[in-house]
Amino acid sequence: MTIRRMDNVLIVVDDLDAVIAFFVELGMELEGRSPVEGRWVERVIGLDDVRQEVAMLRTPDGHGRIELAMFHTPKAVSAGPRNAPANTLGIRRVMFAVEDIEGVVARLRTHGAELVGELADEDNYRLCYVRGPEGIVVGLAEPRG
Repeated sequence: MTIRRMDNVLIVVDDLDAVIAFFVELGMELEGRSPVEGRWVERVIGLDDVRQEVAMLRTPDGHGRIELAMFHTPKAVSAGPRNAPANTLGIRRVMFAVEDIEGVVARLRTHGAELVGELADEDNYRLCYVRGPEGIVVGLAEPRG
């Protein structure tokens, strides 16, 4: 049996409102937001006394989704520095194809985002990494031509 699709990527955050605003500014659409708790979630994620708030965002084409979770209990723990370099082990970024990469970067800067390196031209794309709220890194790729 094979997988049907990749459904979503989970990002655990401290400031759910700020991270939602960042991804909405990027162009994602908020599908919903709700509290999540109970024995079923505790059994799935292997933690006790879970109380969290979850938001689901989707890309405009409806194929990609990001789930954001803010834990009330147990308190979230940090896996490392928020400004970890690109060669740090683990998931480092989520990449989005965009139009008008410079415009997207300018809009994200209004939410505190900064370029990780610089905007670079490659044969088929203009590319950059942007660090947003809570150190979340998104890659942006604008196809050429």
